[in-house]
Amino acid sequence: MSEEHLMDSEGYYSLKSAAQKIFDVVTQRLNVQTAYVTMRGKNAMTVLSSLNKKEEIVPEGFTIDYEESHCRLIINDQNHVLRTTNLMDDPLTNEMKASAQLEVKGYLGVTLKDLRGNVFGTLCVMDKEEKQFTDEDIEFLQTIAAVLSHMIDLDQTHYNMRLMNVPIIPITEGVSVVPIQGIVDEERADKLMRDVLLYGKEQDIDHFVLDLSGLVVRDQFFSEMLPKLIHALQVMGINTILTGITPEVAHKEIETNVLSPHKPKTVSNLKTALSTIGFQLVESR
Repeated sequence: MSEEHLMDSEGYYSLKSAAQKIFDVVTQRLNVQTAYVTMRGKNAMTVLSSLNKKEEIVPEGFTIDYEESHCRLIINDQNHVLRTTNLMDDPLTNEMKASAQLEVKGYLGVTLKDLRGNVFGTLCVMDKEEKQFTDEDIEFLQTIAAVLSHMIDLDQTHYNMRLMNVPIIPITEGVSVVPIQGIVDEERADKLMRDVLLYGKEQDIDHFVLDLSGLVVRDQFFSEMLPKLIHALQVMGINTILTGITPEVAHKEIETNVLSPHKPKTVSNLKTALSTIGFQLVESR
């Protein structure tokens, strides 16, 4: 993984869960009000998980431009540490917008990396009062960051495993079903396109049933990938039937009207989809 991670913040379930359990220990050990984990994106830092004991200083989901963040100072530091008694008095941070916005004094942050050593983000603590953080405090926070690195690796491994195979279910000769489930980001969308088209050619498919019942709608996939997939299949002479269309998918189509130009056939369920092409599901006795 590169420093600009392909996963979005919603994918790091293990990291968020572990961080929440660890924050109690961290805030007590360092005697601070707030602890949080950030993820570095292309141009911004996003707070994945946070604990604010007295008042909400850093809410989860908060984003800030990378160049304006304290995280940039942490990541760019030779030792990957930012330690200050008072953010608003420190010459390095007193003129930063983030310092004025947070209105905190004591601050300690360390770089958070994955197990391959790539920068993921930061692990930080802060307090409304001035704090004298020791070298032992830094070592403690770095140890916690090393533990969280394993959670990052676990989440990334699960993510990559989901990308390994596109589930294509053969029904009968020339007919297969493709269940499209969950959040489909750019990398997964590209793999879906490649695998479905290749499978269609190699297996001499006449009809693909795209089951959208488990799809979590994202604008990029719905507005770009799904119409492209349908069009590409049509160019190859493969009929496409959409089934399992949820209210969310239907509402998005009304807003965007991206599927209409390709006129895909839509039905309510798999049984109806198969009956439209001359097949029936028969219950075994």
